[in-house]
Amino acid sequence: MENEDPFEVRVGTFFVVMGAGAFVLFVISDFSNQVDFDFFFVALVLMGIGFYIRRKKAPPPPSGRFAWFKGFWARIRSGKKGGGNAKDNKDKK
Repeated sequence: MENEDPFEVRVGTFFVVMGAGAFVLFVISDFSNQVDFDFFFVALVLMGIGFYIRRKKAPPPPSGRFAWFKGFWARIRSGKKGGGNAKDNKDKK
């Protein structure tokens, strides 16, 4: 299996995963009643660097799975923009 992501994106993912691991260590230290905030700050820094590097990744193309729902929703919304229902129009005459 070949990965199409550029090297920078993979490095960013590595930093995000390492930051998540450091956050898990922080949570474990909290449960053991020996809170070590160094893990928390390291997690914030690593995840920040990872997200900063990873933002270069292009968004995936739309899959079209919910195209019918978007069309349905657009039809409903355009119907509501008409200014009310027929019952309201009868009362105004």
